[in-house]
Amino acid sequence: MSGFSDQLREDNNANWRASTHHRFVDEIFCGAVAEDVMRRYLIQDYQFVDRFVALIGAAITTADRFESRVRFSQFAAMITSDENTYFLRAFDTLGVPEDQRLAPALTAPTRAFQDLMEEAAGERSYACCLAVLCVAEWLYLDWADRPGAALPDDFVHAEWITLHNNDGFRAFVTWLRGELDRAGAAADEQNRARAADLFRRAVACERDFFDHVYASGM
Repeated sequence: MSGFSDQLREDNNANWRASTHHRFVDEIFCGAVAEDVMRRYLIQDYQFVDRFVALIGAAITTADRFESRVRFSQFAAMITSDENTYFLRAFDTLGVPEDQRLAPALTAPTRAFQDLMEEAAGERSYACCLAVLCVAEWLYLDWADRPGAALPDDFVHAEWITLHNNDGFRAFVTWLRGELDRAGAAADEQNRARAADLFRRAVACERDFFDHVYASGM
């Protein structure tokens, strides 16, 4: 029997598959993302970190179990250490100046996803926090987890893949989906509908984000 998370992914299958089978995904596995595209992608993606950590904080606040709070606290530590370090090393390699790292002009898809994370955190609902967090992590595991696929030579491509397909990350996504299933089952219809709407919009944001880094005139 499928849970709430499976139902939500199935309901958004078109945008989910468009994201996980995107041109960007194929190119990153080949080490063929153009430098200007990778630079734009990482500059804009880095602007999510602050709101994402705040959303994790909201999940910690609204979680109904101590062990859930601990798991999210551990995950926040990884985001602010290993993943943050990757961004800084990649920026050095790609020659991204300081102002572009910290305060670039935000594109419309970046602002939309930032606003969505802030909205989810403001709901004060564990299910709503989980809905957006689950998209952000599960969708990335889905595109990055290609068993047997060779990694590209340069770390900018390869490490962005391995940050999202290692055993620890797989285990976290499995746990995250279980939490969304559990919270969804316990929620009333209004809260389930709100979580479903946030999940839908998050998947659409992911697709828009992948698409827009290839757009001219960014």
